[in-house]
Amino acid sequence: MLRRIFLILTASVLTAGGRPVTAVDSIGMTVSNLDRSLEFYLQVLGFEKVSDFETHGDAIEHATGVFGARIRTARLRLGAEFLELTEYLTPHGRAFPDDSRGNDLWFQHIAIVTGDMDRAYRHLRAHNVRHASPAPQSLPAWNPTAAGIQAFYFRDPDGHFLEIISFPDGKGEARWHGKSEPLFLGIDHTAIVISDMEASTKFYSEALGMHVAGDSENHGPEQERLNNVFGARLRIRGMRADSGPGVEFLQYLAPSGGRPFPAGSMPNDLVHWHTRFRTGEAASTAERLRDQKAAFVSSGVVEMPDARAGFRKSVLVRDPDGHAVMVAEEVMFEPHRRK
Repeated sequence: MLRRIFLILTASVLTAGGRPVTAVDSIGMTVSNLDRSLEFYLQVLGFEKVSDFETHGDAIEHATGVFGARIRTARLRLGAEFLELTEYLTPHGRAFPDDSRGNDLWFQHIAIVTGDMDRAYRHLRAHNVRHASPAPQSLPAWNPTAAGIQAFYFRDPDGHFLEIISFPDGKGEARWHGKSEPLFLGIDHTAIVISDMEASTKFYSEALGMHVAGDSENHGPEQERLNNVFGARLRIRGMRADSGPGVEFLQYLAPSGGRPFPAGSMPNDLVHWHTRFRTGEAASTAERLRDQKAAFVSSGVVEMPDARAGFRKSVLVRDPDGHAVMVAEEVMFEPHRRK
C-alpha cells in the first residue's frame, strides 16, 4: 500500500510540473590520486576510460563550494553505466575516515554486477583488495525478496566501499543474466545509508521524480557479515528513475549509533560521493529541490564555460541525511581526453 501511495504521488508531481529528471547519469566520488584510482578501476574492475580533463575557475568554485578549486575528472564506463572520479589538485580535502562503519550515515557504495561470484572473488583476492566483508555472502531462502543474491563488500585504494553482486534467476534485470564475460557487467545501483525511510522517499520522489522499485527487510548472520555490522537489521528500499542505476536506501533498524556526516564536509573531502541526475531544465529542478528543503552546496544553478563534463548547467545539493545530489542539464556528451 505504501509503495502504491508513493507511485501515485510521484505520478501526480510529474503531471503537475513536468518530469524533473530523465535518468541517473552517473555516480561520482572524490579520490586522492586519480592515476592510482584509474589503475585500480580500469585494471582490476574492468572499467573503460571515456574522458579525462582538468578545470578550474569561478564556475567550478561556485558549483562545488570549494574556493580555489582545480580539479581533474575522469569519466569511466562499465557496461551501460558511468562512474566519475575527481581529484582535487587544490585544495586537498580530508582523508576517508578509516574507522567508517557500514551503518554510518556517510556510507555509500556502488554495486557492481558479476555473473560469476566465485571467479570474481578469486580475481579480487589475486589483486589484494581490502576486504570489508569477510567473504561473499549468499542471502537466505527465508527472505523471498533477497533469497539467492550473493554479495561481497570491499574497498578501493582510498577506502571507499564497493560491492560486487550476483543475481539468481528471477531477480535483478534480465541483462544481468546469461553472461559470463566480461567478469564485471555494470553498475546495478548505488546504496546510501539513511535515517528516515519516509523522508528520503519523499525527497527523491517529489524533488527528482524517482519511483519505488522494491522493499525488503534484511537481517541475520549473512547480512551482518556482508555489512560487517554485528546485529544488523536493515529496511531496504530501491528507487529508480526512467533509466540508469538505481538508488538503494539502507535504513538501519539496528544497531543504533550510526554517525552523521563529518561536520563541515566538502566535495574535496574523500568521504564525498554524489549521484548525478540528468534534467531537461536545471532551474525548475532546483526550485523543486528548494521546495524539499535541500541544503545547497552550489551557489545556485551554475553555468559551465564549456560542455567537457557532458553538461552546461548544474546544481549540487544535499539530501536529508547529507548525501550529495547533482542535477545537470543534459547535453550531448562531449568526451575530452587528457593529453
